[in-house]
Amino acid sequence: MSSSPKRIPVQYSEARVLIAGGTAGVGLATAMKFASLGVPHVTINGRNAERGEKARGAILERHPGCRVHFVAADSCVTEQAVALGRKAEEAMGGVDVLVNTTVSAYPYPTLFHKIDVNDIQGMVLTQVMSHFLLPRIVMDGMRERERGVIVNVASDAGKVATPGESIIGGMMAAIIMFTRTLAIEAKRSGIRVNCVAPSIIEGTLTHDTVMAGEFSGKLFAKAKDMAQLGVVDADDMAELIAFLAGPAAAKLTGQAISLNGGISAA
Repeated sequence: MSSSPKRIPVQYSEARVLIAGGTAGVGLATAMKFASLGVPHVTINGRNAERGEKARGAILERHPGCRVHFVAADSCVTEQAVALGRKAEEAMGGVDVLVNTTVSAYPYPTLFHKIDVNDIQGMVLTQVMSHFLLPRIVMDGMRERERGVIVNVASDAGKVATPGESIIGGMMAAIIMFTRTLAIEAKRSGIRVNCVAPSIIEGTLTHDTVMAGEFSGKLFAKAKDMAQLGVVDADDMAELIAFLAGPAAAKLTGQAISLNGGISAA
C-alpha cells in the first residue's frame, strides 16, 4: 500500500513572493498583507516605473522589515516576462509564491456587437498572457525545490454567463480552467495552484472605469445591490490570497473561489 508524499508547506516567514500587477489595487494590497505576515521578500511588478517605486516605498514605510523589490516589465510580453522572472529570482534567491493580479482596463462590460473587431486580439493577449507565461517561468525553480504556490486572479465572469461579458467571460474561463488543469499537473511536484474569482472590487482603478461606463455602470450597480454580505474591496482579496498561499491551505489546490459578497454562488 503506497502512502502519499509528505510535503512541507511554504511558511510565511521564509516565503519569497512575486506579485504581478503589484503596484496598485489588489496587487498592492496583497503585497502589504504578505509583508504584515512577516514575509522576508516581496517583488512587485508593473509597467509604470514611477508608480512601482512609489508602491515599493509605501510598503517599506509600513513594513521596514520586509525586503521589497520592484521590477518594471510588461508581463504579457514573453521576453519581458522572462526577464521579470529572472530578476525576481536573482533579487530574492528564488520564487516560492507567484500571485498574478494583472488586469486590463479594457474590455469592461460591453455588448459583443459593439466591440471593434480590431480591439479583440489586444483584449485577449493583455488579459490572459501573464497568467500563462509567469507560471511557466517560475515553475522550474518550484519543481526543483518540490514546493511552491501559484494564485491567479480571474473573475466570476468565467463562471456566470452575463450580457456584456462575452469576451471577458471567455478569457476568465480560460484562466480558471488553466488553473485547475495546472494544479493537477503540478501537485506531483508539491506545487499548489488556485484561483480567486471576484465580481467587482471597490477602491480599484478597474472599479472606477467600469462604474463610469453607461452600460457597465448600470450592470455593476445591480451587482452591488446583490452583494448583501458587502461589496468586496482590495483588502478582502488580499486576505484570501494570503490564506491560499499559506500553510493553512497546504492541501487546497485546483480551486476557483468566488469572493463576491453573495452576488452569485457559481
